[in-house]
Formats: sequence, C-alpha cells, structure tokens
Amino acid sequence: MSDLFQSAGLEQGAPRPLADRLRPKTLDEVVGQDHLLGPEGPLGRMIAQKRLSSIILWGPPGVGKTTIARLLADGAGLEFDPISAVFSGVADLKKAFDRARARRAAGRGTLLFVDEIHRFNRAQQDGFLPVAEEGIITLVGATTENPSFELNAALLSRCQVMVLKRLDHAAMELLLARAEAEEGRELPLTPEAREGLIAMADGDGRYILNLAEEALALDPPAPLTPADLARMLQKRAPVYDKDREEHYNLISALHKSVRGSDPDAALYWLARMLAGGEDPLYLARRIVRMANEDIGLADPTAVHAALAAKDVYDFLGSPEGELALAQAVVHLAAAPKSNAVYVAWKAAMRSARETGSLMPPKHILNAPTKLMKSEGYGKGYEYDHDAEGGVSGQDYFPEEMKDRPRFYDPKPVGREAAIKERLEAWGKIRTTRRGG
Repeated sequence: MSDLFQSAGLEQGAPRPLADRLRPKTLDEVVGQDHLLGPEGPLGRMIAQKRLSSIILWGPPGVGKTTIARLLADGAGLEFDPISAVFSGVADLKKAFDRARARRAAGRGTLLFVDEIHRFNRAQQDGFLPVAEEGIITLVGATTENPSFELNAALLSRCQVMVLKRLDHAAMELLLARAEAEEGRELPLTPEAREGLIAMADGDGRYILNLAEEALALDPPAPLTPADLARMLQKRAPVYDKDREEHYNLISALHKSVRGSDPDAALYWLARMLAGGEDPLYLARRIVRMANEDIGLADPTAVHAALAAKDVYDFLGSPEGELALAQAVVHLAAAPKSNAVYVAWKAAMRSARETGSLMPPKHILNAPTKLMKSEGYGKGYEYDHDAEGGVSGQDYFPEEMKDRPRFYDPKPVGREAAIKERLEAWGKIRTTRRGG
C-alpha cells in the first residue's frame, strides 16, 4: 500500500479517503458479489484450489473490480502488476511483459491487471495472447463495456468473463455501516435521508462512501433531511452512454414494454433514457417504428399519434415536447397489438428474392400498343368496381406461381378483426374463381 501513496506523491501518514481506508483486505470483505466469490462461485473455487486462469471482470463502476483483482493476486500467490489502458501504450505493455518474464525466471508468477481493457485497440489486445498462453502472465482485465462488443474474439476465447453486479440496497447499507464503524459515529441523516443517500449513489460503492464522507464532514447540528441532502450533495449521474450497450439495453426495454402492453414500464424506460441525455428525436423515430412493427392495422391511428408526437416535439422542444413522446408511448402501449403486416412484409421480401424476375400475369398489364395487345396484354382483365361486391376474384400473382402465397394474416384484434373478415370473404371468391 505504501507504493500507492508514494506514486501519488503522498506520505504513508497522509490523510486517506474513507473509500480507500475501507478497501477490503480479503475477498470475504467484498460486498455484493457472492455469486462470484462465494464457495460455490467460480472465483471462490479458483482461489480455494490456488488456481487462477485469465479472466475479464465486467461490471459497472464502483463495484470492486480493481479490489477483487488485487485480492485474487494475493490469494493465488501472484505479484500484482496494474496498468490502465487509458494511460498505457505498446511500450508500457512490453515493459509489463518484461517484468513478468523476469519474475517467472525467479520463480514468481504475475497477475497483470488491465483496467479499462476495452480501451486497447485490437492489435494491442492481440499482444496479450502469446504471453498469456505461455503462462508468463495471468491476465485479469476490467471493463464497464460489454466484452462481446469491445474485445477480440481471440482474447475472449482465452479468458472467462465474470459479470459483477450493481450493488444492491443490502450491500450499500453494509458499506454505510462500515463507514460509521470506521468513523466511530453515525451518519447525520434521518432514515428518509439515508434512503436518499443510497439512491443518490445508484449502486456505486465507491461513490456512496464518498457521499458518506461528505455527509460526516458537514457535521450538521441536526440530522439532514432528504431536502438538505439534495441541496448539499451531488447525485451520481446515471450510467448511460448514448453510443454504448446501455443505450441499446434501454431502448430494447422501452420497445418490449410497449409491445408487452405495459404503459407504466414503457413510461419508466422513456424517462430513464431522457434523464440520461438521449436525443428525443431518436426516441421519436423509434416510437414510429413501434407503431408500424407492433400495432400496425390493429390501430391505424397509432402511427399518426407517433408522427404527431415528433411534430409536437419539433414545435415545442424540451422539456414541454417530451410530454408528447410520453403520450405517444402510452397510446402505443395501450393499443391492441398486431405484427401481421410486419410478418407479411418479411415473408413477401423473402418470396420476392426467391422468385427472381417473374412477370405479372398478362391480364393485369396495360396494352398501349398493338403489339402488346397482340401478345395478350390486358386480355380478360375485369374492372373490379364493376364486379358484384367490388371484387372480381382474379389472380394477380405471376402465372408461374401456382400456389398462391398467403403473406398477410390479420389478427382478430382491434380494427384488424374487421379486415380479417373482409379478406376471408374475398378469399372465398378467389377460391371459387379458381375452381376450388
């Protein structure tokens, strides 16, 4: 630990932040990750067997990735050598590998901890492969990003991915209790403010300890209320990167909540995205897509409501225009659902690709020239408006398609129920016309 202080320009006796003083000294002290570190967890079993393979620790900020890596090195009897992909390049990697080779020659192993490993480019990531395979290092990478998207397949195939969880309420309470024990006094908070402090940290253990240290430093004459807390302390910004995995996770949650006819959940995910700084016009485009994909002709007004929400937002801007997006989301979530047109369109596209360049049947082709008339263009065509019921029952598919495909199968919900009845009646006319 003295090396940490010296590298930071601090003396050993210098004041240390509360979060650093409470850094776990054993794996048993790590909170919220029992699924990995418990006796039946994969990391717990590795340490019990004194065997550690290369791993990737994937999880949100402040859940203990660096601490776990350091304690894994202690438990496996390895030298802990940390580097950060933010501040390191190829030269730094070579130096780390050389240090590991020297240790190996002296009979000691190395756990090379790479923080923010996803920041290395693909060529740099490939550099870990030979030294890891030779056993020169045991690689432990930490990332807040989805490894499937950010890490090379070759590197992933040599590492086990361990998913760390966002700290839950019980874990955050345990950290606050440790902070109070360390300081020898209770946090100056009302019970409601204590709950507010946990909410402000948003699952980040390091952040809640920093907030607790700030609250203790205030030393108010009376316990702080939630209003006092909001005024004096800064809420942790939600984890939300508009071009990263969380963006796709939340838009998926919004879309599926609408599809699942749950307006309350849909409003929640819409609010989460807007609070995270998402572009409202991106959300408007996605809402229009939902109207076409999941509601369709069961409620033809849904797409008009979605487009109107976009126009209202264009006209009013934020925050007033966001209400129009919320209204559209509720309309869609509460509407009858049908993906019949969506399914029909995909089937029609497949059929179009498979059938190539088949011509329409001649009887529905126009014949503006004598040659075309002589070739049978337009011969036998019946004007549907003149037919009884307005449907002639003629076939409009290419003559080579003997089996007339059925792409669109409306659902018996909303306005599509009436469409279904009409199409079934017209289908009988076509069947009769074809002789069965």
